[in-house]
Amino acid sequence: MPHPSRTPDAFPSLLSELVTALGLPAAQAANLQVQGNDSLAACFPVSDLATVAIGAAGLAASDLLAKGVPGLPVKVDRHLAAAWFKTSLRPLGWELPAVWDAITGDYRTRDGWLRLHANAPHHRERALAVLGCANNPAAVAEAMADWPGEALETAIVAASGCAAKLRTQAEWQAHPQGQAVRAEPLIAKEWTAADIANSWRPDPQRPLQGLRVLDLTRILAGPIATRLLAGLGAEVLRIDPPGWDEPAQAPEVTLGKRCARLDLRRPADRLAFEALLGEADVLVHGYRADVLARLGYGRAERRALNPALIDVSLCAYGWTGPWALRRGYDSLVQMSCGIAAAGRDWRQAKQPVPLPVQALDHATGYLMAAAVIRGLTGRLREGRILSARLSLARTACLLTEHAAVACEPLYTGVQDADYDAVPEPTAWGPGLRLRPPLQIGALRLHWQRPATRLGSASAAWSTAG
Repeated sequence: MPHPSRTPDAFPSLLSELVTALGLPAAQAANLQVQGNDSLAACFPVSDLATVAIGAAGLAASDLLAKGVPGLPVKVDRHLAAAWFKTSLRPLGWELPAVWDAITGDYRTRDGWLRLHANAPHHRERALAVLGCANNPAAVAEAMADWPGEALETAIVAASGCAAKLRTQAEWQAHPQGQAVRAEPLIAKEWTAADIANSWRPDPQRPLQGLRVLDLTRILAGPIATRLLAGLGAEVLRIDPPGWDEPAQAPEVTLGKRCARLDLRRPADRLAFEALLGEADVLVHGYRADVLARLGYGRAERRALNPALIDVSLCAYGWTGPWALRRGYDSLVQMSCGIAAAGRDWRQAKQPVPLPVQALDHATGYLMAAAVIRGLTGRLREGRILSARLSLARTACLLTEHAAVACEPLYTGVQDADYDAVPEPTAWGPGLRLRPPLQIGALRLHWQRPATRLGSASAAWSTAG
C-alpha cells in the first residue's frame, strides 16, 4: 500500500491560507524557503502543515523586523519541523514518564469506537464514575462495550470528563458543531485602538527581547506557542494552579520559561495575578471560554486591567456552537472531526488511526505565536491592540481540506546530527535538544533558560530578563 505524505499543491495552498489569516502582506510568502522534502506518512499533509505553521511564525517575525521594507528571508528545515511536532528532547541518563495514562485510549462501544482521555486524575475519576468500573483497561473495555457511543460520550462529558466518539468527516460536517467550526475564521482577530506610550522596539538578534508574556496554558498548543516566543527573546512566565503537573510534557514545553503557581480563588494570589497582568505585554491562555470570566477576569476585566494587552486565546472545539465550552484535547478532536476515521480507512485497519503526531496542537501553537507577533506589529506601527482566538477544531478543518497522495522520500526519524551538540541542563537531568527548525535571516531561535519544573519560580517578573 502506498504511504501518502503530502499533496504537491497542499504546501502553497496552506501557506497562502496562513498568510491571509495572519494579515501578512501577500508578498511575504515569497520569503519562505524550505530545506528538505521528506514527509511524515499520513492520510493528510502533516509535514506540509508543520512546515507552513512554523514558517508563518517566522514570516510574522520577519515582518515585525522589516520596518516597511521587504522582510528577511525565513528558512524552515522540513525534516526538523516534523521532528519538533513529535518531541524535541532526548534525555541522557533518565527517562520521561509515559505520555498516556493506563486507561487513556480507544475502546469499542456497542456501535463503534470511543476515545477516553484520562491523563488528568480528576478526568479519570469522573469517567470511571460514569462507567461504574475499576481503574484498569480491561474493566473499562468491558463497561464500555454495552454503551451506545454517543450516549456514553454525552454522559462522560456531562460528568466533566473527556471523551470523543469516532466520527467520519461526513458525520462531522453534518454535525452542528462541525458546521459552527467551519464557519469560524482560522484566526478570529479583533483590533481596538489605544492611546498608549510604547517605547519598545524589536531587537534584530532577539526580536522579542524586553517583552513580557503571561502564560496561562496547559497541554499542549499554548505551551508550544509560548515556547517559541521565549525562543525569540520574550520573558515568559507560566502560571499554574497548585497541584497541577504535566510530568511527561513539562521537559518538552517549559524550555526558556519561568514557571510559578497561583490560586486565583485566594485574594492574595488574585492581587499578585492582577499585578502581573497589568505589567504584561501579552496574555496567552487556553482555558475553556467561560473559565476566566467565572473567576472575574473576562475580556472586559482583562482589558480594564491592561488596555495595551495583546490577548491570544485557545480552545478545543471552537468558539461557537453547542460544544463551544466542551473540554478537549488533540487526540479527542481527531476522533470527533473525522481524522482518526480517515486514518483507519487509509490504513485499512479496524480501529481508529490518528495522525503520527499531535499536529493540531503543534500547528495551532505556532499559529498562536504568529498571532502574538502580528499583534506586536500592529501595536508598534499603528497603536492597535489585538485580541485573537484559535481552536484545535478549526485547525483540523484547515488540514482536512487537503488529502495526501503517495510521495517520497518518507520521514525516517531523527538522527544524532539533528540535535545540538551541547546538552541542556534541564531540571530532570541533561538532555539533547533538537536543533531549531526555523531561521530568520541570520537569526536562530535561542532559549536562555533550560526546561524547568512547574511551580519552580516565584510569581513575579524576572529582573534578570
